[in-house]
This record gives sequence, C-alpha cells and structure tokens, in this order.
Amino acid sequence: MENLDLSKLPKHIAIIMDGNGRWAQEQGQDRLFGHYQGVISVRKVVEAATEIGIQYLTLYAFSTENWERPEEEVTGLMTLFVDTIAKEVPDLHKNNIKLRFIGNLGLLPPHARQALDNATHQTAENTGLTLIVALSYSSRWELVEAAKNIASKVKEGSLPIDKITETTLSEALTTKDFPDPELMIRTSGEFRISNFLLYQLAYAELYFTETRWPDFRKDDLVKAILDFQSRERRFGKTSLQVSSNE
Repeated sequence: MENLDLSKLPKHIAIIMDGNGRWAQEQGQDRLFGHYQGVISVRKVVEAATEIGIQYLTLYAFSTENWERPEEEVTGLMTLFVDTIAKEVPDLHKNNIKLRFIGNLGLLPPHARQALDNATHQTAENTGLTLIVALSYSSRWELVEAAKNIASKVKEGSLPIDKITETTLSEALTTKDFPDPELMIRTSGEFRISNFLLYQLAYAELYFTETRWPDFRKDDLVKAILDFQSRERRFGKTSLQVSSNE
C-alpha cells in the first residue's frame, strides 16, 4: 500500500473473476464450492478497493455463455447470487457503496431479478464506490442491442445518420453511466477478455495473474494497481508528447 501513488489510481477497475471451478477441483471439491469461496474474495476486494479509493469496480460474475453450463451449477449459482445479495447489501449500504447490475437481466429467474432491483434501489443514493456486477452479460449482446437502439432512432427520424458518433454508441451501452475501465484484471492464468466490455476496454491496461479467484486478496489487487502505475499510457501519442503534457 505504501508504494501506491494515490494521485494516479485507475478510476475504474474491471475484473474477470476466473478460476473458481478449477480451484475447487484442486481442493477435491465440486465446482459450486469454489463459487462460494469466490464470494469471500469479492468481499475482500470490494473492501480493499474502497480503502484504496477506487471509484468504480466492475466484476464479471456470470456471462451469457455460462447459461450453457450444467443445470445443477447454474441453479446453484442463481441461489448463490440471491443469497449473497440479501446478506451483503446491508453492509454495502452501510459503507456507502452503490450497487449496479449490467447484462441481459431478463434471462434471470424472477426472484433473482427482484433481489437485484431491491439492492439497486436500497443503495441508489450512496456516493462511495460504485460496484457494478455484470450478470448474464455478453459484450456482443450489448453491442447488438446498442445497434438496434441507434437504428430505431434513425428510423423514426430523431437521429440523422451523419450525427452518429462514438458518444452516440457509448450512450447506448449498458455502461453509459460509468467511465470506461482503465485497468482490467483477469485471474487464473487465462489470457483472454472473453466477450467482456469489448468496446469499453479499448484503452484499458490488461493485467493477468495465475492466482485463482478464491485466492485473490488485497495484496493481489495492490500488485495489479502498482503494475498499472508502472506503465506509460500514451493513447496513440508518442512518449515525448505524453511527458510534455504532464
């Protein structure tokens, strides 16, 4: 912590929480056991992000592709989501954390959607860390929905084609209320972004670690941020241009 430059923190960190199932299998347990242990890591990382001063944290909890997993695992995950939300929201609210959800939430069972709605409403006025949970999320789905939204406006005559800009697309995404992530972390040794925030991660720094998600803790988050702070973020410019603007 003492090595962090608090003036150069990423405003928004996104995490692909990978490795729960493999971690469980390595412990001789079933995959669902790993997901339950992963909840502990979520709690620890949220606490650490709050302490460090991160403003936005997005966690990739369940992709649209995950619906194809064995029915027993999917059912168990839905139960875990609902139970965790009910248990954790009071503490999140107490700690001034705002909870938001993105994804194709219509695919969730009704009781899960109700739990999400309640959590969002209960924490809506909080002003601390914004915790964004990507559930039933697919970036390709999100982009298709954005294209449909823009096309509908063009068709009805409220949006001229020559007025479509990057801002138009950004404002049609589920993440329109948040800044793009500056740092993306993926655990468990995979080197992919797996259909996660494809548009929003255009200029994010990518950090990959072998650590399984159930073992990921505050020290791991700090290491990722320190790595982020060691990089030169040029956004297409030269090093000389970047240094002259500092």
